[in-house]
Amino acid sequence: MTHYHLPICTCCYAVRVEPQRKNMTRPTCTDCGEKEARKVKHTIVPMPKSNYIVVTDRSLLLNLNSSHKGGQ
Repeated sequence: MTHYHLPICTCCYAVRVEPQRKNMTRPTCTDCGEKEARKVKHTIVPMPKSNYIVVTDRSLLLNLNSSHKGGQ
């Protein structure tokens, strides 16, 4: 695939997006993608007898702990 078939970054409009990133809803270059990801507050939580989950909403985090009811 030649470079002129690749989409342009939707944030900076300065560089072409790598082929691995072109199927995103808003294709961004790695630099702009890193800046956007750092704007979102998130944490990784291990689930019991399972894998990990990304939590971006505090209420979801509070509801995951069944022994913690209503902020007491």
